[in-house]
Amino acid sequence: MLLVDPTKKLSYNRRIMDGDLVIVYERYNSMKPVKVSAGGVLQNRFGLFKHSDWIGKPFGSKVFSNTGGYVYLLAPTPELWTLVLSHRTQILYIADISFVVMYLELVPGCVVLESGTGSGSLSTSLARAVAPTGHIYTFDFHEQRAASAREDFERTGLSSLVTVGVRDIQGEGFPDEFTGRADSVFLDLPQPWLAIPSAAKMLQQDGVLCSFSPCIEQVQRSCETLKSHFTEIRTFEILLHTYEVREGELGSWQDGGRGSVKSCKKRQRSTTTNSEENPGTRTILARLNSEAKGHTGYLTFARLKCTS
Repeated sequence: MLLVDPTKKLSYNRRIMDGDLVIVYERYNSMKPVKVSAGGVLQNRFGLFKHSDWIGKPFGSKVFSNTGGYVYLLAPTPELWTLVLSHRTQILYIADISFVVMYLELVPGCVVLESGTGSGSLSTSLARAVAPTGHIYTFDFHEQRAASAREDFERTGLSSLVTVGVRDIQGEGFPDEFTGRADSVFLDLPQPWLAIPSAAKMLQQDGVLCSFSPCIEQVQRSCETLKSHFTEIRTFEILLHTYEVREGELGSWQDGGRGSVKSCKKRQRSTTTNSEENPGTRTILARLNSEAKGHTGYLTFARLKCTS
């Protein structure tokens, strides 16, 4: 669980207990969520790990198997949870999520309305941003998907910060009980323009709305509707590029069976071992990762017009 006390801040600075959720880190592209049980075991390519050996250790510990292999036990932060959660729908990833949290101007105590919940990737980060006194009210029209998300929030200790409802926001709008109460609204819907009039009613004065859409046609129609209720309408596309960095020769990356270098930066640095003896140089190379993700979607932000 993430929370030591649901009335206090999120905390990972404690020792692992029976019943906790941990992220078992094997390598950067191989992680899995595991619920700790006193009699439980984890078996993978590194050997057999007893959960009882994990209890009492701090998050971040390196633990060994019966064969000498090892894994790391990490706290289920929103960033890591986004990488290991079950994909019931397409999810938002870290680059988009961080931009959303910033541009929605979220701080502790904020009330956020979200539709749809999907796999809960964004909801988890929103919850951390508004904790400990804020709240996320998230809605999905699919009852089973909402139930699964609710279970995930229980597993990750966020149930005191996130309430999941079943509702067709496109057809029915947000519940009237939230009128004028929300600091921010987030929409991830096929036809977000249908929900925009309702979202405008939910927002407090100067509130901010964000709509995520994969297609520019959706953005265009949403912006047309936004003009009636909102100002400061802006759309962004977040493209994340990662680079591999290593020491070596330029030629070693130009044709290594993995295609040509897309981008390479070279820096020389002189080193010496004993005073002026054995001068040498080394080259640090940076290459654009060929697996870099491209377009995910468009983020449209708008601020509620002042009515006074």
